[in-house]
Amino acid sequence: QVQLVESGGGSVQAGGSLRLSCAASGRTFRSNYGMGWFRQAPGKERDFVAAITWSGGTTYYADAVKGRFTISRDSAKNTVFLQMNSLKPEDTAVYYCAAAVPVRIGYPFRDIGYNYWGQGTQVTVSS
Repeated sequence: QVQLVESGGGSVQAGGSLRLSCAASGRTFRSNYGMGWFRQAPGKERDFVAAITWSGGTTYYADAVKGRFTISRDSAKNTVFLQMNSLKPEDTAVYYCAAAVPVRIGYPFRDIGYNYWGQGTQVTVSS
């Protein structure tokens, strides 16, 4: 019912920046709605990165990215963004956009709290 499409991934050197976008379509948004970003590196589990509530704009961040990443949304365009600055090699991963419709147990930090997922976009940071 909800389709999510990520874009903006690529390869950068350590210290560089990227901005990821996630466009949502297929459903009229409700106030009790949240979106988030997760990432998964080769051989590792999928980890929480950041999340935002759609109505209030409350944000959440993993400790590893606080001060470097910023999540935001454009409600008119049904799009969520992840601005990534001061990138490190350990940020290398496939980044996934996810939606919780509605917000459920597990949101915002656990992937079981989300019921829609994008295809992912690769981010590679070289040292």
